Amino acid sequence: MESTFLAWMFRMPLIKRWALMYCVKEENIAEHSHQVAIVAHLLAVIRNKKFNGSINADKVATTALYHEASETRYGDIVNPTKYANPEIAREFKKIERIAEQECLDSLPEEFRDIFADIIVQDNVDEEYKSIVKAADILVAYIKSLDELNHNNPEFEHVEQRLKAKLDEFSQTMPEVEYFMATFLRFCTASVDNLTKHS
Repeated sequence: MESTFLAWMFRMPLIKRWALMYCVKEENIAEHSHQVAIVAHLLAVIRNKKFNGSINADKVATTALYHEASETRYGDIVNPTKYANPEIAREFKKIERIAEQECLDSLPEEFRDIFADIIVQDNVDEEYKSIVKAADILVAYIKSLDELNHNNPEFEHVEQRLKAKLDEFSQTMPEVEYFMATFLRFCTASVDNLTKHS
């Protein structure tokens, strides 16, 4: 049986994020997923090394790589639309579940059990899901800081909303607080500034 799975995943660079907003730097879900995977892996390592965690960092990174897989089917739904009201949010969640199942079904059947708890978000272990979600918000927050550094006021409300979410995460996830204290400042630094501090 031939499979369309990889072809769908390779369409990630075509799907733009922040579609309703002016961006100084455009971003697609392939770039976003890669960054979320890096941050999620780092959060898992921080949890294990600094806060007595025992989570599989490699599986966290893999889960993060596929966390937007459903968007290859129906595109990126922006937050103001997706969460306009509870009824709309529920309907979009249904669409996402259908899209995730379609992605899973595009694999050869013998591999589906391996991907079922990575691609289908309802199947992802809650501990893994929380780290990927925190990484997702951190990456979006870094994006908002970068846009603000480039004098784009479109992201002022985004930065405020995401900072509030990160403050909430920090209450129960010390790895998020550690990440922000250790890595955040240089994420939007210039090359010259980075070189000075290497």
